[in-house]
Amino acid sequence: MRLICLLKFQLIVIEEKNEDGTWPRQAKRYSHPSFCELKRVKLAGYTGASGSSTYDSSSQATSTSSYTSNSVNNFYSNNGYDRSNSSKPGLCGLANLGNTCFMNSALQCMSNVGRLTDYMLSNVWEKELNKENPLGMRGEIANTYAELIRDIWSGHKSYTMPRNFKIAVSRFAPQCSWHEQQFPQEAMPFLLDVLHEDLNRIRKKPYIELKDSGGRPDKIVAKEAWDNYKKRNDSVIIDIFHALLKSTVRCPDCEKISVTFDPFCYLSLPLPIKKERQKKVIWVPLPPEKKPMQLNLTVPKAGSIRDLCSALSAQVDVPSDRMVVTDVYNHRFHKIFNVDEGLNNILDRDDIFVYEIPSSDIDDPATMILPFYLRNKKNGAPDQNSVPSQLLFGYPMLLAVPRYSCTYETMHQLLLRRMSRFVKIPESLDDWVEEPIDDEIPFANRGKRIFALRATNKFGKDVIDTLLADDGKPLRITNQTYIAVDWSNEAKDRFFDEKAAEEFEDHDSMKARPGQKKTVIQLDDCLKLFMKEEQLSDKDPWYCPDCEQHKQATKKFDLWSLPDILIIHLKRFSYNKYWREKIDVLVEFPTHDLDLRKYIINEESNECDVYDLIAVTNHYGGLGGGHYTAYAMNKDDGSWYYFDDSSVTASSAESVVTKAAYVLVYQRKSLNQSRKSQRANKVQTFTETTNSTSMKHSDPNIPNGVGAVSEEDDMETN
Repeated sequence: MRLICLLKFQLIVIEEKNEDGTWPRQAKRYSHPSFCELKRVKLAGYTGASGSSTYDSSSQATSTSSYTSNSVNNFYSNNGYDRSNSSKPGLCGLANLGNTCFMNSALQCMSNVGRLTDYMLSNVWEKELNKENPLGMRGEIANTYAELIRDIWSGHKSYTMPRNFKIAVSRFAPQCSWHEQQFPQEAMPFLLDVLHEDLNRIRKKPYIELKDSGGRPDKIVAKEAWDNYKKRNDSVIIDIFHALLKSTVRCPDCEKISVTFDPFCYLSLPLPIKKERQKKVIWVPLPPEKKPMQLNLTVPKAGSIRDLCSALSAQVDVPSDRMVVTDVYNHRFHKIFNVDEGLNNILDRDDIFVYEIPSSDIDDPATMILPFYLRNKKNGAPDQNSVPSQLLFGYPMLLAVPRYSCTYETMHQLLLRRMSRFVKIPESLDDWVEEPIDDEIPFANRGKRIFALRATNKFGKDVIDTLLADDGKPLRITNQTYIAVDWSNEAKDRFFDEKAAEEFEDHDSMKARPGQKKTVIQLDDCLKLFMKEEQLSDKDPWYCPDCEQHKQATKKFDLWSLPDILIIHLKRFSYNKYWREKIDVLVEFPTHDLDLRKYIINEESNECDVYDLIAVTNHYGGLGGGHYTAYAMNKDDGSWYYFDDSSVTASSAESVVTKAAYVLVYQRKSLNQSRKSQRANKVQTFTETTNSTSMKHSDPNIPNGVGAVSEEDDMETN
C-alpha cells in the first residue's frame, strides 16, 4: 500500500481508461528502442553517460506505443525504476516524494539546459568542486544533482526518485525542504545559487568596496560592476545564467540620480492587467419612499471597503462616511464591514448591501444604529426555544434609534415609518391585529400592534436574558443588540407587501455591456512594463544621500546584457495587504526568435540577443496549492516532451503556449544553432559508421546490413 500526501484544496486529476485498455496520457508516450536500435547504439559508439561518446537519440527511429495495464503496473514497480527496457536519454520522469511536483518541474527544465547538463555529465564539475565555501553546501548539492542528472540521461530508467537531492537540500536549507508547496520561480534560483556556491572557482572571496556611479559613463560603471562581481563569483552558473541589469533611481526633489549595475539570473515580469474589478451592490437609501438600487461599481482589487464607499458615493451623491457596508446571507447580516477591511474579503458571489445612515459619527450621542431582522412567527404564545433561522424573510434593515430615550413604542413607530413603502398601516383600530406578548414582558399602556419586537442574536434566534419591555420606559439596549420584527401569518398576509419589500431599481451601470474579448497578453508587453519607470511606495522609500532623507523616488530598470540561458518568471501570483490572487490569463510568448535586441541599452553589445524557447514550467490550480508540470525540448533530439512527475509524454512546440505557463527558459539562438550542428554531425557520424559496418558484414538476407553484428555484440547489447 502506498501513502499519498495531499494538501487541502489540492487538485486531483482522474483519468478514464480507453476502450482498448490503454491510458490516454500514455498513448503518446515515447517508445522504448527496439532490439535493432540498441545495436545501432552500439555501432554508433555510445558508451553511456560517463563515457566520452554521446549517442544522438534523434537518429533512432521512434514510434508511438501504448502502455497496457501490466506496463502501468511495471512503471511503478522495481523500486521506482523500469529496468525491463531502456529509455531515451533525458526522458526520465521524477517521482513525487510528497508535494514535490514544483521541484520536479524545475529540475526537468534545468536538466534540458544542454550546456549545464553536458558540464555535469563530463565530470569537469568535480575538478571545480568547492567544499570549503562557507556559503555553499560542502559540495553535497553538486554531488546529488550530478547523480540525478546521470540517472536522467543514462537512458536506462523510465523514472527515478530524486530522494538524495531532496534530502541534501533539506539538510542544508530546512526552510527550502520542498515538502510544502513552493514555487518554481523560487526553486530554480535556489538550485542555481547553491550549485554556484558549490562550484565557485573563487576559493577566497576578496572584500570589494562599492563605488557610486558619480556621473561616469555607463560602460565604465557596468564593466567595473561585472569585474567586481566576478572577483567573488566565478562558476559555470555565472557563465551560463547571469547578466547585468541597470537600475536608475531619481530623487523627486533634488534630482539626484543614482545608477547601479546589478547581476541577475532571471527576470520576474509583471503582467499588464487591469488592477480593478467589478462588484455589484444593493444601495439602500435612507428615505423610506425610495426603492433600493442595484449598481455595478468599479473598485480597485487591492482596495478597501472605504474605496467601495467612495465609488458608490460618486454614483448616489451621498457622502461615503454615511454608508455601512454589509454582507447579507439567508435574510440576515452575515458580516458588517469595517471601512479599513480589504475588498479581498468580498467574493463575487456575495450579496453586498450598503445602507445610508443619518450620521457619520458612530459615537453620536443622539442616536445609535441597530440591525433588524424580519421574522415570521406563528400565532399563539411563543415557546422558549431558539427560533430556527429559516423563519427569517425579506431583507434585513439598519435603523437609527434614540440612544438613551428609545421606548418600545418609539421603536415601533420608527419601524412603521421605515417600512411604509411596503407595510400597510391599518386605517382603524378594528383593523389592527394584536400580536401576543410573552407573559414575562411587562407592559403598561400598550396599544395594538401588527408585529412584536424581540431581542435576538446575529443569527436571528431569541435571546432570553435581554427583553424589550413595552412599559413606556427606555429600553435596555446597546449598539450590539439585534432585534427581530416578528410577524404572525395573519398580520403578514394582510399588511406586508413582500413583493414591494424586495423590489429594487437598476442603475445605469447595470446596463448590458458588449461582450469583452478574452484577455490575451503578449510577452513583449510584460517586458515593457518591467522596464517602465515607476514611483516607489511610501513603505519602500529610497534614501537620498544629498537630501539625507528617505524619498519616494522613481526607479527604472534597463537591460544592459543578457545571459546565454534566460529564465523569465511570469508574476501570476499577486499579494498585498488587501488582495491575494492568481492571474489566469493567456500570455503569448514566442517559441522561436524572441528578439530582445531592442531592449538592450548597451550600444557596444556584440551578442546576438535572439532566443529560442527550450523549457516551460506550468502551474495548474489556485492559491491554495495546485500542480506543477513542465514542457522541455530534449537537448539531444530537439523534440518537445511533457513532464508530469513520473510520466513523460511526447509533445510539440505548439502545445507549450498555455494559460498555465509560469516560468519560461530561453536559450540564445546561436547556442541552439550550435547544438543543431552538433546533432547533425552525430547523425552523419552514425550514418558513416553504419555504412562502414554494413560493408564489413554484408549479408544478402539483411537489408543494408542493418543489425548485422556478431554474437558477442548481441550479448553485450542485451
